[in-house]
Amino acid sequence: MTTALTNNEQATPTTPVRSTAEALPVPRQSRLNTAEGRITVAENVVQKIAGIACHEMAGVHAMGSGGTRAFGALRERIPGSNGPNVAQGVGVEVGETEAAIDLDIVVEYGISIADLGRGIQRNVKAAIERMTGLNVVEVNINVDDVHMPEAPEDRTESRVS
Repeated sequence: MTTALTNNEQATPTTPVRSTAEALPVPRQSRLNTAEGRITVAENVVQKIAGIACHEMAGVHAMGSGGTRAFGALRERIPGSNGPNVAQGVGVEVGETEAAIDLDIVVEYGISIADLGRGIQRNVKAAIERMTGLNVVEVNINVDDVHMPEAPEDRTESRVS
């Protein structure tokens, strides 16, 4: 049996209606939000982890821009200081579940900057994610300088006899 449509009626396709629970994607469970409560990680913690992980890489001579390195060297000479600042040259942005890292470094002369950069990115990302549970979305590296090898000490011997 077929029914005819009147002038006021229009044919509309029927679409299945979903419940609100079906329509929304299920959020991924964070390692920092558990049934027992929430874990927060301070920015200075992420800075220190990133700084140590960066220093672990062979080819990194120092961290920080010229001004911060000079200030850090001065700070280290003050009696009672805590020694070198491992977070020097590290900028971070930390959210509830993600972190972004910016590093200023000085590389040793002769080292492939591209290879060193990729190694630093992998090492820093792995260390932060393993220790904090944060998802590292980016590790940006700014190479500020190249450290030249030390010149041989001036010889006091005469070239002629």
